[in-house]
Amino acid sequence: MNIVIGIPAYNEERKIGKLVSELKRRFYNIVICNDGSTDATSKIVHDLDVVVIDHEKNLGYGAAIKSIFLKARDMNADALITFDADGQHRIEDINKVLDPILHEDADIVIGSRFMNEKNQNIPEYRKIGIKVLTKVANVSLSEKLTDSQSGFRAYNRKVLSEITPTDSGMGVSTEILIKANKNKFKIIEVPITVLYDGDTSTHNPVSHGTSVLLSTLKYTAIEHPLKFYGIPGMILLGIGLFFVLWTIQYYGEFRVFHLTLAAIATGTMIFGLVALTTAVLLFSLINVIRENKN
Repeated sequence: MNIVIGIPAYNEERKIGKLVSELKRRFYNIVICNDGSTDATSKIVHDLDVVVIDHEKNLGYGAAIKSIFLKARDMNADALITFDADGQHRIEDINKVLDPILHEDADIVIGSRFMNEKNQNIPEYRKIGIKVLTKVANVSLSEKLTDSQSGFRAYNRKVLSEITPTDSGMGVSTEILIKANKNKFKIIEVPITVLYDGDTSTHNPVSHGTSVLLSTLKYTAIEHPLKFYGIPGMILLGIGLFFVLWTIQYYGEFRVFHLTLAAIATGTMIFGLVALTTAVLLFSLINVIRENKN
């Protein structure tokens, strides 16, 4: 089978050379996206006799993943494995994420850091952040995951042909899962072991978390507008109605118009109506677009 290993790399001069040299002993098709590195990453990977995609400037992790997806598609790959360049993943675990694809047991396989009790060296703040982001992502997924942010994944040919990532940031991991869930692709997880040498990530954890959260909210709003806008709209209308009645009751008892209660009633009613209107309009618009595509 035509198996492609895709590695997004940004300023990974310290470990990229050794990693790729070890991968080349087992796999022939290796694609590296040099995402505008300012260190020696570009020179190192161009000397390794692998396929290199160069971004002139740093476009973001999601943009690198998109470039790798498109290149794997052009290479007619049967399976794509995305692998981090920072040395935290073990080459020995590649077969774990690849086997379910080869046996047609799944369309996407995620290497989960939280299904293996040996992964006790993950920084605590990362554990908390990943678990929170995974819970948010699980709201939009049929199958509940333990590690939605893992970059160690395998995709089959069908996923590569039908999903094109668009998010340029770290939210791309969630975007792919939401789109895969919409297309009824089977997503499973397998346990992997990670090797944290201090904090190897080149991504700021705050910006990473914010990017993923905003991306998840964006795609949830698109896929489920009635839930995303409609439910909060109904709640706001309910609160507004409560304050309307309270305002009327207060005026009846004291013959005084309570401005604070009235302002809260008006504001929540307006926001509730706006949210409900948005839900209906977005739902209608999305369905029209989907019907035209079909």
